[in-house]
Amino acid sequence: MSTPLERARAFCSRFGLQLPILLAPMAGASAPSLSIAVANAGGLASCGALLMTPDEIAKWTADVRAGSNGPFQLNLWIPDPAPRRDPEHESRIRDFLADWGPSVSPEAGDATPPDFSAQCEALLAAGPSAVSSVMGIFPPAFVARLKERKISWFANISTVAEARTAEAAGADVIVAQGMEAGGHRGCFDAAAAESGMVGLFALLPAVVDAVSVPVVATGGIADGRGVAAALTLGASAAQIGTGFLRCPEAKISPAWAKALAETAPEDTRITRAFSGRAGRSIGTSYVRATMADGAPRSAPYPVQRGLTGPMRAAAQKADNLQSMQAWAGQSAALARAEPAAVVVHRLWKDAQALLR
Repeated sequence: MSTPLERARAFCSRFGLQLPILLAPMAGASAPSLSIAVANAGGLASCGALLMTPDEIAKWTADVRAGSNGPFQLNLWIPDPAPRRDPEHESRIRDFLADWGPSVSPEAGDATPPDFSAQCEALLAAGPSAVSSVMGIFPPAFVARLKERKISWFANISTVAEARTAEAAGADVIVAQGMEAGGHRGCFDAAAAESGMVGLFALLPAVVDAVSVPVVATGGIADGRGVAAALTLGASAAQIGTGFLRCPEAKISPAWAKALAETAPEDTRITRAFSGRAGRSIGTSYVRATMADGAPRSAPYPVQRGLTGPMRAAAQKADNLQSMQAWAGQSAALARAEPAAVVVHRLWKDAQALLR
């Protein structure tokens, strides 16, 4: 069995990295400036392209390549089935949301994501070092085209069964997401997102034992101790999201960045109240209200995302945390308001000190 540092060096050599730190792809928080900083520090940059059109994907790619020669990944959600609509229930949600932001039109729930096939073509045209999937696996025909172009596929999973499915489908790397992770839960089965939660340090060694490809650990890692623990448990690299959000290059709202520093692990909640898909957020007033008795259950994705759009936009403009979509992992308080390069180098320096 290779040592943690040997695995990390092999992973870095294979994917053109200087150190085994990956920026998590975070839709809505993928500023090119953050990826440029992480790539130039020797890590893997990323973009959560869920809501981006092909032109926006091309623009993000051009911006990052203008600032860095480092490798990056582009991430897409595997599309959900068409949602079942319930106009009467959506009306109750709109009435509830009126207490938290602007009035919501009935048409707001008609929102749809960009065309997935067109996004896949944009990923191929961009030619990144890697593409990554979440919420399922890529179609076989797309996987074949990735392999033709020598673009690696990083498959995000949340269970051992999902890891085996992704490896069998041709994934080059498995990204094991623990339930501690901020943002959306990467479950293949949306309905099981709450009932199937597994912590990273239980999930990680089980996944490492179940697959033969490299495994990346993600979820609740935000300092060198977490990186060292992940590598000790068999990971080849660590992927970090919330731990980078307070960096100035992330360009998130001031209220969100400030709140992360004050968020204890127990202050986060798994909620469907923003998008209809389960995700881990700071337990704001809005999130807590949606969990109270009598509050309407969330509509399915992407209907709920459309319905909450006016509230989220108004909260962002007003820098109002209490009705803002403020994703946060359970290690949010470990994030530091430092340049991303400083964070990357400290993470790896501290991890190496523990591993030697």
